[in-house]
Amino acid sequence: MSPRVRRIRQAFVASTTLRPMAQQLILDRSPAGYAGVEAYARAHSKEDAGALAWLVVGYSHVLDHECAKAIDPLSRAKPLAGDLGDYVGYWLGTCYLQTGRQAEGLAALANFETTYPDSLLIRDAHLSYANALLGEGRAQEAAAILEKDRLPARSDIEFALGRAYAALGQNAKAADALANVYYNMPTAAEADSAYAELRKLPSIPTATPAQRKTRAELLMKAKRYSDAVEDYRELASHATAESRPAAELALADALHRSGRNREAKAELTTLAGATADQSAQRLYILGEVSWSSDENEAFYHSVDELRQSAPASSWLEQALLSAANLHLVHHEYDQALATFHELQQRFPGGSHASYAHWKVAWLTLRLGHNDEAKKLFDEQIAIYPAGNETSAALYWRARLAEEENQPGMARAYYQKLTDRFRNYYYAEIGRDRLKKLPEAAVAPGQYPLLERIPALEHGEKVTLSDPPADDLHLQKAQLLSNGGLVDFAVRELQAAASADAGNWGPAETAQLYIDTGHYDRAIETMKHSVPSYFAVDIPTLPRVYWEALFPRPYWADLKRFSVANGLDPYLVASLIRQESEFNPLAVSRANAVGLMQLLPKTGKVVAHQVDLKRYNSTELFSPAVNLQLGTRYFRGMVDKFGGSFEHALAAYNAGSDRVEEWMGQGPYRDSPEFVESIPFTETREYVQAIMRNASVYKQLYGAP
Repeated sequence: MSPRVRRIRQAFVASTTLRPMAQQLILDRSPAGYAGVEAYARAHSKEDAGALAWLVVGYSHVLDHECAKAIDPLSRAKPLAGDLGDYVGYWLGTCYLQTGRQAEGLAALANFETTYPDSLLIRDAHLSYANALLGEGRAQEAAAILEKDRLPARSDIEFALGRAYAALGQNAKAADALANVYYNMPTAAEADSAYAELRKLPSIPTATPAQRKTRAELLMKAKRYSDAVEDYRELASHATAESRPAAELALADALHRSGRNREAKAELTTLAGATADQSAQRLYILGEVSWSSDENEAFYHSVDELRQSAPASSWLEQALLSAANLHLVHHEYDQALATFHELQQRFPGGSHASYAHWKVAWLTLRLGHNDEAKKLFDEQIAIYPAGNETSAALYWRARLAEEENQPGMARAYYQKLTDRFRNYYYAEIGRDRLKKLPEAAVAPGQYPLLERIPALEHGEKVTLSDPPADDLHLQKAQLLSNGGLVDFAVRELQAAASADAGNWGPAETAQLYIDTGHYDRAIETMKHSVPSYFAVDIPTLPRVYWEALFPRPYWADLKRFSVANGLDPYLVASLIRQESEFNPLAVSRANAVGLMQLLPKTGKVVAHQVDLKRYNSTELFSPAVNLQLGTRYFRGMVDKFGGSFEHALAAYNAGSDRVEEWMGQGPYRDSPEFVESIPFTETREYVQAIMRNASVYKQLYGAP
């Protein structure tokens, strides 16, 4: 171990007690938070741990846009900063520049690359230094520095480079850099400023159709539909006769998605020169406009027109899916079944074919045609063995075998289900039913249909490699995490992982997030790394993977309030995982707040029920209060629906009125049949995911 790494390791151990107060300061930057970390820094003024504390104080002031206040703590951090010197030096230099102390700022950043050759902040330092040079009229030097850092492209560097070239009068180069930001990085913070700078140029080149199209498409991808409208409108107004139909269709789609349906419809009144596919797209968008405006008759008319004019079009495929789902929502089961069947028959290899076939099979069962349903369930497995619906087909085919007193067949199907789809929703239910079946011999190969189901890809056991103990970036990551500087720490860790051939990176990243209280980011890291985790057995993946995917933060309060309300703590944990991924500060688009995503008005009502004194809605951000009120509210849902957790979960997601409406479409054999019959895909998958995840929690941790 090198002396540098040894020193960082020692500083990491010494600064462990700093972590909670540093995390709190970075989070809320309260006077008490500042006072606590400053006191720690003074108490450890002759140690590297003290330097880390001063860095935390300084960076917190930067976050508060108080660079003048950041300079003193950063200066205090400098003597013992060690291998965190690049962070101290970068922020100190930047703060000097922000407060008008140009000479000191330039001096701090001038030789940054030489002083800190291993730093991940070199490009950031170059950018700050170049901007300072630009402010002093030294545009030539600024451009020379920034030109070397153009790849990989960054919006802030391109923007600064464009300004530098503009100052030099090199308008073509300035326009190139600024246009790169505005058209190719339209969601960047600098995009609007880049456009403003572009307009200042004496001879701004006219945007090409390709540039406008790229910008609009990127805005659409980012769901900034209103912004995309303007680019598509401009594109359409300057389009050639050949390209105009595509531009007008894109404009209409953007108008529709931004909620401007009347304008979208007007845009589609005529579409001169359209190809057959473009005419089909026009009908599809008109249908979607009608759908979102609750004009069902007009919507179905658009679908009928598509059937006649474009029977093989992908636009008809999408329209049929919408039509079938609309019938389903309105409980028009015969029409829904017929439309799903049409979708699967017309497009048997399409992206919705497996789902459409499954809905045909399921609705056939719900309509009481069991013999036909059996054939369709087996057909589902035969035609779409790798489809998302195979686990459901296995389960319900086994249920029908049970009902017909065929325990051997039921056992074979349940066994295949539990072996191949280990932690799916239906696998856990299948295991429970398997335990209750009478013993029945099943000969190998007796049910050849089951052999069609492919083995899980990448289902082999994962063994983690050890991270390199002497990697400087990895050690810096751990030390930075003690200071609550999570984003910096992750950046260092990922640099270490990318330079190493091992597979330890995701687990270490997730653990860093867990150690700093960012459970939601740990979950997302592991979901990205092992997207098929719910299909494999627990021993297949390292324990650290599972604990990151299914954490137990706030466990004492979670368990206490769950038990007090007669709830399984693991079910509550699964609900929280689905709602907020354990982010206590989460706020939804509907203004639902905190761990259990309670609306403020709901929190107020439940707070009154539990006699919570001096309650105000900001307390929903407190994990303890949110758990107290959320578990009580969920218990009320469970009681309202006769003790059924599945019905209560559906109500938690979609509302009690809808659940009561769906219950009226019964009878149902049991809760799984009710859940599979939920017409809202989001709600159905929500309930199944929470029930599935509660089972995984129990497998991982045993009795709560």
